[in-house]
Amino acid sequence: MNARKLALFDLDHTLIPMDSDYSWGEFTMGLGWVDPAEFKRQNDAFYAHYQNETLDIDAYVRFSTAAFCAQGAEKALAAHAKYMEQVVHTFIHPQAQALVRQHQDAGDDVIIVTATNEFVTRPIAKAFGVDELMAVDLERDSTGWFTGTIRGTPSFREGKVTRVEEWLTARGLDWSQVETTFYSDSINDLPLLEKVNHPVATNPDARLRPLAQARGWRILDLF
Repeated sequence: MNARKLALFDLDHTLIPMDSDYSWGEFTMGLGWVDPAEFKRQNDAFYAHYQNETLDIDAYVRFSTAAFCAQGAEKALAAHAKYMEQVVHTFIHPQAQALVRQHQDAGDDVIIVTATNEFVTRPIAKAFGVDELMAVDLERDSTGWFTGTIRGTPSFREGKVTRVEEWLTARGLDWSQVETTFYSDSINDLPLLEKVNHPVATNPDARLRPLAQARGWRILDLF
């Protein structure tokens, strides 16, 4: 029997040439939800930590979700719809859509595995026609709205491996029963890139590109 095939995609700078969490933060500045100078200072600092592999994911998620959590569901969801229309859709390129569709047409399980939170990324995954999303899940309060606290294992660095393993286990599978491909731009995703059968360094960052070259991994410059 042929192994079940999984096509795993990072999102930011892999399927879209932007950081969705960072740009959402910039968008909320324009809405007046945060103090622009202080938010930009902290947002830039967290992003630098991410690039340097030193990000405190719990602290970052509390920071990045605080504004929309405080607004409440109705106002936050309406703002996100505008963010999709005015920002995200301008960054969804045909070649990225075609790559996802290629795997879907082949019958692969297509999953977006991102370190950005579920509120920001769920509509983006849907824009790609992808229902399976492993994002940073958030706790909810008694009304069902997000609290800004991480729920479960965050899909970040080694956590991406854990989340995929949880997905497999829930379906009675393990790594030996699937053929896996993972597309990512980031050195932060090295644990999952090393775990899959077919790592694809996609628009790789400055540290991932030479490593991929040294290991003979496929390099895809999608943008």
